[in-house]
Amino acid sequence: MADRAQPLGLAGWAGIAAAVAIPALIAVTAIAVILSAEGGRGLSAADWSAIRFTLWQALLSALISVGLAIPVARALARRRFWGREALITLLGAPFLLPVIVAVFGLLAIFGRNGLLNTALVAIGVEPISIFGLHGVVLAHVFLNLPLATRLLLQGWQTIPAERFRLAASLNMGPGALFRHLEIPMLIRAAPPAALVIFVICTTSFAVALTLGGGPRATTVELAIFQALRFDFDLSRAAMLSVVQLVITGIMALVALKVARTPDFGMGLDRPAKRWDADDLPRRMLDCILIVGAALFLIAPMAAVFVRGAANIMGLPDVVWTSAGRSLLVAALSTLLVVCAAYFMAAAAARLRNGAAWIESAGLLAISASPLVLGTGLFVIVFQFVDPARLALPVTALVNAIVTLPFALRVLIPAVRDADISFGPLADSLNLVGWARVRLLTLPRIRKQLGFSAGLAAALSMGDLGVIALFADPESATLPLQLYRLMGAYRMDDAAGASMLLLCLSFFLFWACDWGGRRGA
Repeated sequence: MADRAQPLGLAGWAGIAAAVAIPALIAVTAIAVILSAEGGRGLSAADWSAIRFTLWQALLSALISVGLAIPVARALARRRFWGREALITLLGAPFLLPVIVAVFGLLAIFGRNGLLNTALVAIGVEPISIFGLHGVVLAHVFLNLPLATRLLLQGWQTIPAERFRLAASLNMGPGALFRHLEIPMLIRAAPPAALVIFVICTTSFAVALTLGGGPRATTVELAIFQALRFDFDLSRAAMLSVVQLVITGIMALVALKVARTPDFGMGLDRPAKRWDADDLPRRMLDCILIVGAALFLIAPMAAVFVRGAANIMGLPDVVWTSAGRSLLVAALSTLLVVCAAYFMAAAAARLRNGAAWIESAGLLAISASPLVLGTGLFVIVFQFVDPARLALPVTALVNAIVTLPFALRVLIPAVRDADISFGPLADSLNLVGWARVRLLTLPRIRKQLGFSAGLAAALSMGDLGVIALFADPESATLPLQLYRLMGAYRMDDAAGASMLLLCLSFFLFWACDWGGRRGA
């Protein structure tokens, strides 16, 4: 019996090669890291402190993000108002927002000279510090609260409107409805969301680099960076990388294990009418929650626009040169992501029994820390060439690997649907090879391809991770240059650089997404 619907062809074999290459690269870098670690050395007290801080800040960030997202998502689920769809779309903006720009925006609001401390000093109250554990958690909540809200809102949308109508006919009050409908949904939807955010926070390097630091506020990834860049202790960096691999691997497996979709049965897709929330106090509470969440998300980004717009034209030449390098890295990373994702999607669509392992190979990158990958590559290339000479291509490669899972989740269903719907007709016309791709597949997946390319370009444009390991002053990208400006307290130039990075990231996403949708 055949194990595929049609011959694999060049694209299919290329997809299989990419699916094999990704876990192979992760394994090679992991082995290089493990072999560099000195046996019997053990972890120091500072290393154990970094491990505890990593787990503690990730746990706090996940719990607070999901805890705040529950009432916000509930308010959005039971209210219909002008601009609601735009606000829900805005909740996706922090996912594309460069982390270093988000940190700058938070500093503009909560920093020593930020709006909040200025107001506190004006009324005679001592200013607060954003640096340390509370600053790291604040930044992670800012970045992950929208993600948690979107995930939980999807959970509320899985409850059919007929369930709410039945609850109203049974004269259920708000408390009974919450116990019988919403709590069962949250039991299924909230733990996976918390675990995903936990994994994200354990691998968050830029936040810890800018708002953490110090003996009591150092994450494992920050300790790896310090061991390589400042102490040049390859063995310690390798040992900490093994620890980071264990943490991310275990949590990624747990997240996949507990991921469950709330199941309330089929409905008629009618809008849910919430009779339990028609009274004035609940309307006011929902309004306060929605407005508060919107202000919390919009204020830092607005601060970047307000302060950066006045300084963007006076930026030094080195910032514009760094922006050019970032565009080059983003273009190369996007090309790698689009090609690998398309070829793997084509192979998954044409194979019957092997499609699952191809998708799993791509999703394996979720558990790989970019900094650990970078450390492994650093250990490998250090023996042969100056790592700084490979800073840009290595950064593009690692960015492509960690972005690939998102592109795969978008492209595999689209390619499979195109093949199922129009594959038999193409076979009857003997449409094969490049002609089949050009006339059948690409027109059907243009929107998904453009979205994937925009996502890859924006995420790569704003990445501050591997480049920090490899770069010298002559090969810095724009996020790294922005971090250096902030470290040198050149805040006006940093504001302009933040504005430039924000505009370039969102423009790349918009241009690719619009190009895919135009004429599709």
